[in-house]
Amino acid sequence: MTDLYNPIFTDADAAREHLQSIRWPNGPICPHCGNIDKTTITELAGKASRPGLFQCKECRGQFTVTVGTVFERSKIGLNKWLLATHLLTSSKKGMSAHQIHRMLGVTYKTAWFMCHRIREAMRDDVATSGPLGGAGKTVEADETYFGNKEGPAPTMTTSGRPFTKNGKAANKRAVVGLVERGGKVRMFHVEKANKETVRNIVVANVSRESIFYTDESRLYTVLGTEFKGGHETTKHSAGEYVRYAEGVAIHTNSIEGVFGIFKRGMKGVYHHCGEAHLHRYLAEFDFRYNNRTRLGVADVERRDRALAGIEGKRLTYRRIGEAAHA
Repeated sequence: MTDLYNPIFTDADAAREHLQSIRWPNGPICPHCGNIDKTTITELAGKASRPGLFQCKECRGQFTVTVGTVFERSKIGLNKWLLATHLLTSSKKGMSAHQIHRMLGVTYKTAWFMCHRIREAMRDDVATSGPLGGAGKTVEADETYFGNKEGPAPTMTTSGRPFTKNGKAANKRAVVGLVERGGKVRMFHVEKANKETVRNIVVANVSRESIFYTDESRLYTVLGTEFKGGHETTKHSAGEYVRYAEGVAIHTNSIEGVFGIFKRGMKGVYHHCGEAHLHRYLAEFDFRYNNRTRLGVADVERRDRALAGIEGKRLTYRRIGEAAHA
């Protein structure tokens, strides 16, 4: 029997209890005042109170497990939220809002917004997770161009000229990617992939103790000298995609593979993505890669890790709607 038959996907009470066990493994915590004293937090019972409603005696506030999360104030049953999270986290290239809307029996508009809230829960907190790489570890960096840019300004290449495809100017969105071999990936949508932008991203996300691998792009010529582990390149323009030095493979195939999964998902599953929302899709693909099977993370654990990320995040329809028209 697959996990899709789990009661947490069909019963709202079972879903609530499961979410409580993830968010409050040691008992309920008041999201209003931070009270953790179980003797001063009571679960209200009776006809006048809905299941899972708690009251804190310290601040007199009432709360449920969804307060202070991306699920707060949602009228969608928690079991449907958990099923949508499971579907989105267990599908390697994602799952469209149209498919979610058909499987959950909600409107397309609701499914679309649910997916964005779940992507917000997937978003990695760089400040707490720390930089990629470190002493003896290898980090690959590269940039790619994908999707039509929204706006009159053309996409610029690293040389400062407009990005071209088949000899014609192309208005593409720029994405910068960093991956630690055998570890995590981080992708960023940038307005321009120039030296200043790329350096700011690398400095904020990669340990200077790392070994740094890139292609021959001039973006990294000076930046590479800042890494104590050294900077090695491959010359893609000459057909060189991997070379060996003292038995060590020098390449950027890892980040190229990440870009490949991302592009296949965007083209084959999502088809279209507004530029204002691209960073959320990047967070989704980052999350699945960072919690992939090869790292020992199964579908169930990946889902629960996403559910653990719902706390302290809010995403309202007004905010996301404004972003779509920004």
